[in-house]
Amino acid sequence: MPIRRLTPDDAPAYRELRLRALREHPEAFTSDWEEASARPLEESRQRLASGEVPFWGAFDDGGALVGMVGLDCPPRAKQRHQGTVVAMYVSREAAGRGWGRGLLRALMAHAASIGRMDLVLTVTEGNASAIRLYQEAGFVAFGTEPRAIVVDGHPLAKVHMHLTLS
Repeated sequence: MPIRRLTPDDAPAYRELRLRALREHPEAFTSDWEEASARPLEESRQRLASGEVPFWGAFDDGGALVGMVGLDCPPRAKQRHQGTVVAMYVSREAAGRGWGRGLLRALMAHAASIGRMDLVLTVTEGNASAIRLYQEAGFVAFGTEPRAIVVDGHPLAKVHMHLTLS
């Protein structure tokens, strides 16, 4: 299962997959397709080069990027023990093959290696497959934020989840 850290050379595939995720599942992300699609490819390249929010990608047998996940780490001293799982997505055709679990394992291993002791994330209420994936990885729900996002005029709640790494 080829999963590796994304580099600036992966920017075109990363941007394409990210836009697809935002277009096909607007309820699953805080980011918006219209805003993201207006940003240039160079912004994706810079994001992957900076390392501020590292991303991992899952690649199929043909080398196509089929999944991704990022780790946002707060810079403040009192929050340096924590990381936030962001932008988790596995394409429909690759779903159910273990890519999501593999991406989370890679992210969790990296987070532990840089001293992060806790991971947090949010997932849209009702996204049963994502919630199940996170629970299987050890995440526990600790609250629900009502009306966390609004998509096409419909408010949606976000479930907050936590995992202790050490």
